[in-house]
Amino acid sequence: MDPIRCPENSFAYDSTLCACNPGYYRDRSGGCRLFEAGDGDWTVGTRAGPAGRPFLDTVLPLESLERMVRSEDALLRAVLVVTLVWLAFCVAVRLGRIDGGRAVWFRIRWSVAQLDLFATNHDRDDNKVVRKRKSELGGTLSVVSWILFIGLLSALLYQLIARRSIEVHRVRPSNATDLKSFISFEFNITTVSSMSCSHMRGLDKLVIGTPGFIDCKVFPLSNYANYSCYNTTWGPTVSLKCNNCQIPTGDHYISWQFVDLPDDPAAAVGFQFNLSAKAHNDNRHVSYVSGTLNSGSYLHNRAVTFRGPDLNIMKIHLFPQKFDYLKDNLWLIQPLVHDFLPGSFFYEIDKLRASLRSSKDGLVNTTLCISYLSDYIVEIDKENILGIVAFLSDVGGLCTITLAISLYFLHQCESRIKKLQMDDTEMRDIRRRRRAQQHWDKVHMGT
Repeated sequence: MDPIRCPENSFAYDSTLCACNPGYYRDRSGGCRLFEAGDGDWTVGTRAGPAGRPFLDTVLPLESLERMVRSEDALLRAVLVVTLVWLAFCVAVRLGRIDGGRAVWFRIRWSVAQLDLFATNHDRDDNKVVRKRKSELGGTLSVVSWILFIGLLSALLYQLIARRSIEVHRVRPSNATDLKSFISFEFNITTVSSMSCSHMRGLDKLVIGTPGFIDCKVFPLSNYANYSCYNTTWGPTVSLKCNNCQIPTGDHYISWQFVDLPDDPAAAVGFQFNLSAKAHNDNRHVSYVSGTLNSGSYLHNRAVTFRGPDLNIMKIHLFPQKFDYLKDNLWLIQPLVHDFLPGSFFYEIDKLRASLRSSKDGLVNTTLCISYLSDYIVEIDKENILGIVAFLSDVGGLCTITLAISLYFLHQCESRIKKLQMDDTEMRDIRRRRRAQQHWDKVHMGT
């Protein structure tokens, strides 16, 4: 008989059967696919928003500003670049020809001078009555002050958006009344493999306490939670749901296993988990942890296949939390995958082939070790560190600083370069001569 031809990344372990290499599983197309879980695949968080919108949320489009202002350093660098470009432009315009006021460069210089915010603050040695004088240097530095003010204001808004409040965590002892508020959770654990729910056995018991000790007790799992198994594209998913039920305190264990079926061995390449908890009759807020466990997480990045009698243990911690900053004082449990202890596994083809031929290795054991850390409750609150009064005072301070910087450079330049003190007079004289010439030309043409 000719040897069986197996797909790529697979091997023959029987005269008519093929199995995927360690770390590979059979997908829907019948090929063997490598299961990869990169760094950062774990996600932990709490989707619990505030009950009301802060004052600044109603005044400013904070979400749009947050998208625009992602980096404070990048924003300040952009302000510096714009300032240098503006100064270079003004220098280039000043070096252009005036041509008796007919050149475009003169009209640009005159327009810049009209932007002068320091019309009554120019240095002059003629000891005359102070009057408004708009100069090209004053207009240039006025625009610089506006650029700096807008840039620094944007940086202030960035700080306001990113750090307008801090989350404060306090820990206090719990009591029996408090623990009655934590009554809903859902665990979904997917065994990544080519198996189905028909391989699963033994999901019907709950062990409370430490196995082997006098406090250990065994109960039907149905008394604790609703459980089921359903097939997905990644493999069989075990679902545990507890809605409006009391969570046992201390440690408790839930186990199940996948066994060999005829011509369909039990083997897995990893686990996906999605653990969530919410308040009863409140679908707006949920605490969750989700992610992927595979060989790369704990076994030196080797591609392995889990199979054999040793337990794959997933340790889960449950933390009771109370959100004081929400209107209804939300009570949520924060699940956390504390550790994963891999059981029997193979990373060499020859050893995996021998295991597939052995009936004693024909199972994948999984155990959830759930620790309900109920001695203490974490109370979470938010404290604002920047209110509207502080924000307005900061804006006023930024405006004063930018104007003071520009005014300082204006006085320094005009006191050291005397020619700059007469810029406004020279430009007005050129403009008067140009207008007089235009009037004379009109009269001359009329005669």
